[in-house]
Parts: sequence; structure tokens; C-alpha cells
Amino acid sequence: MTLPASTNSAAGDAAHRGRALLLALLVASICINYIDRGNLGVAAAAPALRVDLKLTEESLGLLFSMFFVTYASFQIVAGWLIDRYSVYVVFTVGFILWSAATIGMGLVNGFAGMLAWRLVLGVGEAGAYPAYSKIIAGRFAEHERGRANSLIDAGSRMGPAIGVVVGGLIAAHYGWRMIFISIGVVGLFWLAPWLWYAARFGAAERKSAAQVEEGPGLLQVLRRREAWGTFFGLFCLNYSWYFILSWLPSYLKAERHYSTTMVAWYGSLPFWAVAGTSLTFGWLSDRLIQRGGSPTKVRLACLGAGLTMNSLMIPAYLIQNQVLSMALMIAACLSLGVASSNLWAVTQTLAGRAAAGKWTGLQNAFGNIAGITSPYIAGLIVTKTGSFFMVFVSASLVALAGALSYWLVVRKVEPLRW
Repeated sequence: MTLPASTNSAAGDAAHRGRALLLALLVASICINYIDRGNLGVAAAAPALRVDLKLTEESLGLLFSMFFVTYASFQIVAGWLIDRYSVYVVFTVGFILWSAATIGMGLVNGFAGMLAWRLVLGVGEAGAYPAYSKIIAGRFAEHERGRANSLIDAGSRMGPAIGVVVGGLIAAHYGWRMIFISIGVVGLFWLAPWLWYAARFGAAERKSAAQVEEGPGLLQVLRRREAWGTFFGLFCLNYSWYFILSWLPSYLKAERHYSTTMVAWYGSLPFWAVAGTSLTFGWLSDRLIQRGGSPTKVRLACLGAGLTMNSLMIPAYLIQNQVLSMALMIAACLSLGVASSNLWAVTQTLAGRAAAGKWTGLQNAFGNIAGITSPYIAGLIVTKTGSFFMVFVSASLVALAGALSYWLVVRKVEPLRW
């Protein structure tokens, strides 16, 4: 029996509102995620933290990098769990775990305690992106995924920008420990609307998910050429991005001779620039696909062009004019937003709902090796050469390799047959 038009319209409106609420919760969660992982960097700016915990530059660097060890390695476990069990349950447990780790970091008395909680933080946050991919692959159509993923990507860029401001104010008034404790506690308030949503809509979505054919195993995903194309592509994008996050302020200070105030202002621009560009091109790519554009042409064009244009970092370094140099540097950062707006949409289409969790977990595990290697290699090059030039060249070449990986290895953006 055909339902009346008014009934169909009401059901459609309710489904749309449900997706909008779900997406808002996911964007808020990734913002909290990146604030929590960046808290240590903000707290480290306060001399009291280094004195209280007896940290050297070397031990502080170890704390930064060790997060990525557990974060990258547990991506695979999290992806498997999310495909096998309820994505809502797995993600909720992970959120509680990383919030507890954030609070715990404000209570430690030495390096060992901070290291332990940083490792726990990586475990808890590992489930975020596999969960997002699982949910978006199941709840959003192909022509909606660019916007959905770009909003999450924008949240991941805005989180650190917000964290720098909020964390700095808290540290100035209440000390470094309150950065972790207060932000960790406040973040837990997100659980209330999330648990309400899961209770109201989760059962229906789990029932729908149960009707999907059983997905492939991890080894089946690893046998696909397309999977390795996306793994390497994410690594290349992250390689350039983590270099920018880690070393751009030092470069501006050491070689461009910016004042501390100028570094603070310009250092925040990459976050906002990438967020804005990601939102723009996520919306644009969806519009083109909705009007009949090929997902392969649209998604891969954004990825290829974005990663290739990242090489604008090279002329940005070589040009002496400060204004033009910074304009090119911002353009290089903007290009990463063009690429990241479509990166996860490609993965979700290829993997489908049945494999989105596993595939994303594997991809993010491989891609976040860049978080360990990129900052270290950049520091090594600067130490050996005395300048940032070869760092910019190497990061640009790696980004170009990522574009080639999508063009030559992935090739097509269409659901795979498992």
C-alpha cells in the first residue's frame, strides 16, 4: 500500500532532521577530540608544566609522538569492532576513555604518568574516524557525503584553534592542570545528547545495518589495490599537514623573523583556512555529483588538485616579499582543505557500509604514521641543513605522490564488490 504524500513527506522530514542532529553531534565530537589531543601543546607553553613534571625538550617531544603510536595502531582494532558490533557503543566507550585520559593528565605528578595517559588518549580517540565512516556510509547518500565529511574535517581544524584560545586563557588564570581537568569534564556533557540520540534512533539503524550483507575481513580489504591507494594518499596528505602544524610557527620565527604576536596570529590561519576550504569544496563536490557529475571525476579531481597545489609551499619559501610569501603559504594550506573535503567520501563509497569501519581503521592507521615521521624528519633536515628549504621541497613531493596514488592506483570511485 502506498503511503499518502503527506505521510511520506513527514517521514522524510523526520529522517532529514535526524541526520542533521547526528551530523551536528559528530562535528562537535571531533572538535572535542582535537581540543583534547592538542591540550598538551597548549599546556607546554606554560613553564610551570615543565618544572612540575621535570620535562626536557626531548621528553616533551616523546610525549607528543607517543600519542600517535597507540592512536595509529588501535585504528585497526577499532575499525574491526565497529564493523562487528554497534558503532554507537564502541564510539561511546572510546569517547569516555579519551575524556578520562584528558582529566587524568591534569592529575599526574611526573613524566611516566603523563606518558601513560597520552597512550590511553590515543586508544580512546582511535575509534573516532572509523565510527564516522561507518555512520556516514550507512546514513548519507553519495551526493551528501562531501558535505558531511567536510563538516567533520572542518571540526577537526577548528578544534585546535579553539583549544589554543580557551586553553591559554585557562592556563593564565588557573594553571596548566585546569586545562586538562576542566576541558575533559566539560567535554563529557556531549554524552547526554549523544546517548539520547543513540537510544532513540540507534535501534532502528542497527536493525537496518543487520540487513546488510556481512562485510569482508581485514585481509580481504588489504588485498584490494584501491585500499592501498587510499592508505598511501592519506599518509601523503598527513605528512604535509603534520609538518605545517608542528613547524610552521618555528619557521616563521626563525627564517621570516616574525614577532611572537605575529606568529600567534599567522599560526592560527592554517586551521581556519583549511576548515573554510574543506566546507566549500565538500558542498561544491556534492552539488556537482547531485547534478549528474561522476563521483570518480569530481572526488579525484579535488584530491589530485589539492595535493598537487600543496607544492606552492616551495615558491612561498623562495619569495622574499613577506606578504606574497604568506599569501602563497596560506594557498598551500588551503589546497589541503580541497583534498581533505573528499578524502573520506572516496573511502566510504569504495568500502560501502559493510566495510567502512575496517577500511577506515586500516587507512587511518597507515596515514597517521605520518604523525610520527613527518615532524621528526623535518627537525632532522633543519638540523642537518640549517634551513627549512628542503623540508618544504620534501613535503611538497610527498603530497604530489599522494595525488598520483589517487589518480593511478585508486582510479575509480565506485562501490566494490565483496
